Amino acid sequence: MYQFNYKKVETIEEAVNELSANPESKILAGGMTLIPTMKQRLASPEQLIDIRNIKELNFIKEESNNIVIGSTTNHYTVASSDLIKNKLSSLSRLAEGIGDPHVRNMGTIGGAISNNDPTADYPAACLGLGATIKTNKREISADDFFVSLFETALEEDEIVVSISFPIISDSIYMKFPNPASRYAMAGVFMSKNTSEVRVAVTGASENGVFRWTEMESSLLNDWSKSSLEEVKLSPEGIMSDIHGNSEYRANLVNIMAIRAFEGINE
Repeated sequence: MYQFNYKKVETIEEAVNELSANPESKILAGGMTLIPTMKQRLASPEQLIDIRNIKELNFIKEESNNIVIGSTTNHYTVASSDLIKNKLSSLSRLAEGIGDPHVRNMGTIGGAISNNDPTADYPAACLGLGATIKTNKREISADDFFVSLFETALEEDEIVVSISFPIISDSIYMKFPNPASRYAMAGVFMSKNTSEVRVAVTGASENGVFRWTEMESSLLNDWSKSSLEEVKLSPEGIMSDIHGNSEYRANLVNIMAIRAFEGINE
């Protein structure tokens, strides 16, 4: 690990000022990705800005038929929240399946979506539910937030403050986890309301999380298993690595989509 400066801040304003003063700084929340990356010397920020003590970033509340979660809220808190279990159980179950107990108690929802790892779970929930990401500067729809592999719409001096998830009872997340890391080798988040069907896929694409629009159109036109089974994900653009080639992963996505559909209709 390279040498770096460490700054603990107490307010969003203080964090933004530190970012503006030193563009080579990185925000530290849970550090579940950043710290291992630094240990491997794959990242060398000049300064870490620790935002974990900013109290206004750690909360869960219901607001205007949305579940709103502060960016430093950890995965365990999301998984164990009675409000989320009762109002949006798909999200609490997703959080419950992230990593191991250490990761769930340290990792944060804001860090997870800001990093935009192609195998992470929360980006699929954001796209699958049509979430809105609030920063210190603006509000960004999930459709515009996730740009590409490890890339988001965040600007250099922008910090995620909260994520607002519409309460959609007909929603579910199904994933095939890597048995060692628990990262998704294929994950499908599906939601359905009166006017829209959303199907988000993580763990598969070379470009990161994406909406499976072909599947969405098919199910919106005909909400049936036969309609779902007519659509197959192409292996083109799907990741291929030691854990599975592109054909294998594309088939996993097809299977997870079927399981998600069946789960919603139980």
